[in-house]
Amino acid sequence: MSIEIADHVRDIPRSGIRDFFEIVQTMDDVISLGIGEPDFATPWHIREAAIYALERGRTGYTSNLGLPRLRRSISDYVRKKFDVRYEPLSEILVSVGVSESIDLALRALLNPGDEVLYHEPCYVSYAPSITLARGVARAIETRVEDGFRLTASALEKAIGPRTRVLMMNFPTNPTGATMTPADLEEIAAVCIRHNLVVMTDEIYSELTFDEGRHTSIASLPGMKERTVFLHGVSKAFAMTGWRIGFACAPTELIEAMMKIHQYAILCAPIMGQDATIEALERGDESVAKMRNEYQMRRNFITRALNDMGLDCPKPKGSFYVFPKISSTGLTSREFSMRLLNEEKVAVVPGTAFGPSGEGHVRCSFATGLDQIKVAMERMAAFVSRVSSTKP
Repeated sequence: MSIEIADHVRDIPRSGIRDFFEIVQTMDDVISLGIGEPDFATPWHIREAAIYALERGRTGYTSNLGLPRLRRSISDYVRKKFDVRYEPLSEILVSVGVSESIDLALRALLNPGDEVLYHEPCYVSYAPSITLARGVARAIETRVEDGFRLTASALEKAIGPRTRVLMMNFPTNPTGATMTPADLEEIAAVCIRHNLVVMTDEIYSELTFDEGRHTSIASLPGMKERTVFLHGVSKAFAMTGWRIGFACAPTELIEAMMKIHQYAILCAPIMGQDATIEALERGDESVAKMRNEYQMRRNFITRALNDMGLDCPKPKGSFYVFPKISSTGLTSREFSMRLLNEEKVAVVPGTAFGPSGEGHVRCSFATGLDQIKVAMERMAAFVSRVSSTKP
């Protein structure tokens, strides 16, 4: 029997990151600067909260929307950190990671053929998630000359008669780009003028460096009512495996997302929800310590990359750098594969994040500093060798 796969699923490419790291898994002694996962363990006080919850026998289902106590904690946290007020019992949904919230929001918003704009290079799941929701994904290329920021003029030019949603992610994976309040005000004006819904993935917002202050587009006048604010605890709190994200949005949209969530997932794991309460209510000090460490690593890795001749602006957020490698004469994939095979250092080809990522690779500095130092020595030797043999 031949099983036919649905066209819109069959034609989706496999993740460029995961495909590359299937190769990495077959090799020994590789230093990986590839996966975007903190090398820190979840802070002990957060783990302890989950252990205590288990000891009390808290192992059952929760409300589809998430624990009321957690939703109140999320409401308080978002108000304090992002200056946006959400009603905890009707405007917040707890999901299995931010990825599920993205899927729920897209499926709740889109009719077949509706267009979603997103800036590129971007996280690998955005375009496939749009396609799976039967939408049409339209990339807006961002440029290194603009700091990989999304500009209002580029957004305006991309809007068509079927455009329904703008997806944003700042600080950005893979570039570390951030937006100023002035940038966001210009984007907001375009969205209001064209009646767009904004989905803003702010999972790296706590990891903003150099004492910079993150601003959410949801906090701007006229934007809360048209914005899906997406966040979670994976990155800043070193809680990737707990799989807790959340969406904040107008009540009618949260209700629609909840209907999909209750039939597909039911609820996020209660142990992770209990741990997230502790993270949001008492995790600031732990986050600050990790952010300081990331900033030190960022300073080292950008200096090392520039010293070896790879142009690498210092990112203002996230835990990624996106150096330009076109001076070596290699494509992004050629550079990554040869670096892996010849020096056993894993980075991600820029094309994994869209065609506009060509000429770049992504390096994560969520890896320990000692390993980063060795990786930079190996990469410098590789770049020197390639440059000396370049025609």
